[in-house]
Amino acid sequence: MNLPNHIVVVPDGNRRWAKKRGWPSFFGHREGAKTTGKILEAALDLKIPYFTFWGTSLDNVTKRPSSEVKFLLNLFERDFKKLIKDKKIYQNGVKVNVFGRWEKLFPEKTKKAIKEAIEKTKNHKNCQLTFLLAYSGVDEMASAIQRIAKIKNQNAKIKIDEKLIKNNLWTKDLPAVDLMIRTGGERQGWSHFSSGLMMWDMADAQFYFTKNLFPDFSVAEFKKVIAQYSQTKRKMGA
Repeated sequence: MNLPNHIVVVPDGNRRWAKKRGWPSFFGHREGAKTTGKILEAALDLKIPYFTFWGTSLDNVTKRPSSEVKFLLNLFERDFKKLIKDKKIYQNGVKVNVFGRWEKLFPEKTKKAIKEAIEKTKNHKNCQLTFLLAYSGVDEMASAIQRIAKIKNQNAKIKIDEKLIKNNLWTKDLPAVDLMIRTGGERQGWSHFSSGLMMWDMADAQFYFTKNLFPDFSVAEFKKVIAQYSQTKRKMGA
């Protein structure tokens, strides 16, 4: 099977899933966390080299109700602690990375769990599991441009090319995205992108939008998407 080298999953629909059942949004996030674990395990079993999971956008953290944000942060703390103890992470040589403004915005106890996962897996080389937390692609690109401007100011002769741009992104060590899966397709077939998600590395990605809200996104559907991708002839802009 022609597996994608780098998959990104955007887990949309937790709150709508809860609302449909007349429940608070917290229940949707809790069920979404269960789905996350199942999908991550399936990606490991398939030996996907690079798997990126959108945990929360910058706006999710700064603009949503504080009670909802607190619940999400507690989920992150709990799940990173579980990740640290997961034998499959070590058996499969999984390196954990996290990008976004989490170090600035998350409480110390949550940051401690995240940092421990990063530290304990930093020398793993078989595959990479990346979480985007308090992340914005617009923020990432603006940060890269600011760094490049400083470099140019120090050396006017330096050439601004694709390599220089890539090397100044937070995600500089990740390859281009092959497949982006976004759950929670909205009414009448419409969906939307997410805050400039990894905009540089999405240039030639294949997009798949599910009709299911994230808590209902199954391992079977995930594997079906992978199988469909393996049969797709990518044109890469040609």
